[in-house]
Amino acid sequence: MTTNEHKQHLKDFIQELDEERFYDAHESLEVIWFPRRFEDSNEMKLLKGFINASVCFELVKKGRKEPAKKVWKNYLKYKPLLHKVESEHLTEYHSISLHVDEAKNKLDINLPVV
Repeated sequence: MTTNEHKQHLKDFIQELDEERFYDAHESLEVIWFPRRFEDSNEMKLLKGFINASVCFELVKKGRKEPAKKVWKNYLKYKPLLHKVESEHLTEYHSISLHVDEAKNKLDINLPVV
């Protein structure tokens, strides 16, 4: 995957989060993460966390609050990696983190915090 393709998928994720298209957001990051899922890298773990956040939000939309809380805990597990990742996409990852927080607040559900 090229750098530009990677950046476009990250941009798509943000837009889909903002539009509350959480399933689509999940799919946008899956394209990056899935082929590299066995890598032991903080970047792939962070992407997995962002994927978990979008899955959580989709579960909330479907009224499945308890499973959503469990998935959210997975996001929280990986969120601190945002400060350990060495990547040319770090700016985008910080932006995604802010958009995840905004989406959580818009859903107005009581999810665990760090």
